[in-house]
Amino acid sequence: MDTLSYKTISANKATVDKQWVVVDADSKTLGRLASEVAKMIRGKNKPNYTPHVDCGDNVIVLNSDKVKLTGKKWDDRVYLRYTGYPGGQRKTTPRQLMAKSSTLLVERAVRGMLPKTRLGRQIFHNLYVYTGTEHPHEAQKPKEIQL
Repeated sequence: MDTLSYKTISANKATVDKQWVVVDADSKTLGRLASEVAKMIRGKNKPNYTPHVDCGDNVIVLNSDKVKLTGKKWDDRVYLRYTGYPGGQRKTTPRQLMAKSSTLLVERAVRGMLPKTRLGRQIFHNLYVYTGTEHPHEAQKPKEIQL
C-alpha cells in the first residue's frame, strides 16, 4: 500500500486558494446569512480547511439594509456593551443599529460567529459589507453565490 497517497494536506499561507465571492442579502434572514458568510470567511466550506490558517474567501455582502429579522426581534433583541465606567452598560436594539449604520448589523452578526482569537480578528478583515448593489471590488472579478 502506498502511504503517500493518504497523507493529510495541511494548508499554509502560500498554498491557500483565496477567491472573491459576492452574496446578496436581500430578504435573507440575518442569522442564516451570517452563519453561511462566517463559514466562507473561515474557509470551512473548502476541502483543504486548516483551523490555524486564514484559508477562507473574501466575501462581499450586498443589500445589507434589506436583511430581515423574524418575529419581534427588531425591538425585543438587545445588544449589550460596556464602556468600562461604573453604570456604563449601554443597550441597543437592531432597529437602532440599522438607523446608525445599515452595515453594522450584518458585521456584528458575522463577527460573533468567528473565533475570538487573533486569527478571528484577522479573518474578519476579509468581510466587506455594502448597503446597495454597488461595490468597488469589480477588478477582483468576484463570483456570485446563491444562499
